[in-house]
Amino acid sequence: MWFAWLRTKEHQESLKSSPTERLAVIAYNVVWWIPLALPIVDVISYRAGFVAFLVITVMRALVNGYRVNVMPVDAAERLPLRSPR
Repeated sequence: MWFAWLRTKEHQESLKSSPTERLAVIAYNVVWWIPLALPIVDVISYRAGFVAFLVITVMRALVNGYRVNVMPVDAAERLPLRSPR
């Protein structure tokens, strides 16, 4: 939200994503869902799925916190590990 507000304030156009960046975002989101899907189809135990999901969620939160609070706006907008616009 903060970056969208800055973009509006400065009358900047949003950046266009390259196909590689789009694939990185898709892979980033698919990896997040895998630990939820694998226990349902009985590939791994529910405990292992929960732990993997927890670890991935904590890592995503740390990356997002770093992106929002530490990175400059230009670099944060180019980072493929972010929510889609």
